[in-house]
Amino acid sequence: MAAPASVNFARVTYFLICLSVGIVLALGTKGTSADFNVLWGIAGALVVSGFFIWLETLVKAYTLRDFSTSTFGLLVGICCAWLLTQMGFSRLVALVIRDDTGDRTATINLAINISIYASLGFFGAVLALRSSRDDFAFIIPYVRFRQEGTTGQPVVLDADTIMDGRVPAIARAGFLRGRLIVPRFVLDELQSLASSPSAVRRQRGERGIALLEKMQADKDLQVTIEEARTSASGETVQERLLQVALLLGARLMTMDENLAKVARLRGVDVLNLDELTDALKPKVAVGERVRLPLVRPGKDDHQAVGYLPDGTMLVVNHASNKMNTTQDVVVISTLQTSAGTMVFGELAEV
Repeated sequence: MAAPASVNFARVTYFLICLSVGIVLALGTKGTSADFNVLWGIAGALVVSGFFIWLETLVKAYTLRDFSTSTFGLLVGICCAWLLTQMGFSRLVALVIRDDTGDRTATINLAINISIYASLGFFGAVLALRSSRDDFAFIIPYVRFRQEGTTGQPVVLDADTIMDGRVPAIARAGFLRGRLIVPRFVLDELQSLASSPSAVRRQRGERGIALLEKMQADKDLQVTIEEARTSASGETVQERLLQVALLLGARLMTMDENLAKVARLRGVDVLNLDELTDALKPKVAVGERVRLPLVRPGKDDHQAVGYLPDGTMLVVNHASNKMNTTQDVVVISTLQTSAGTMVFGELAEV
């Protein structure tokens, strides 16, 4: 992925600052010609700026959240090092390894202190980066229970989820907790659909905006329009949704299967309404006996069709003469199609 324009601007600015400092230092050096010093200054600026820009590209996946986490771990390590040095550990080691030719206890003591602080700070930062949110909850339980137990982890909504209309009912039923976040670019997407020349797209966009207004007016829901700024304007809506979810530490609610797969690979928790619907559907097994009304003829002349409580179509063989009656049916097979699951059965023997 290409670096955003803001990062490239920062790199150029940093390089120009290094170049200016190198030239100023070179001109202030005596003993050789000015042109030679300037060349050395430019070369030094190239080396220094190139090294740090290269180092910056190595840690491009290192986010502000990682920085805050590592800083917390670093502080814990430094506190442990301070306690260790206050116990006189470094002075004890310095006395043991003191040089016989001269007393260098102070120097050795300083070196040991620096080593202790650096080592424990390093281990603290690394362990913090490797730790999960539950590990931090063990250290600071109030933060976790206040954020996740009371309000819940926030949820980022995409346009399809808003237009689907099932979110408010799921939230009121208690299956969805936390603040609902709608990024500004998702609202712009709904507005674009509502202004589309296509009647179908326009209707979907208007429905999404109307449902979003109802969600904001609902006192039981916490809906926030997030003025999210992503790194590059040329990115797709799906990529920007992932960035917002990662930035806010939120879950992503979508019905886009490909987006859901990519989000899980990026470490984002995904809520898929279609998966929830499938999970709630009652499943029928082969050999199971069900009772249902036969309401219409099937594709073949001898077939009749009924519907299970979840809306699944059940085709009953040799039941055309039982139309508009309620019969006991034994399931003999199921077939998964693009339109859903079809179930086939036979009339149960009396």
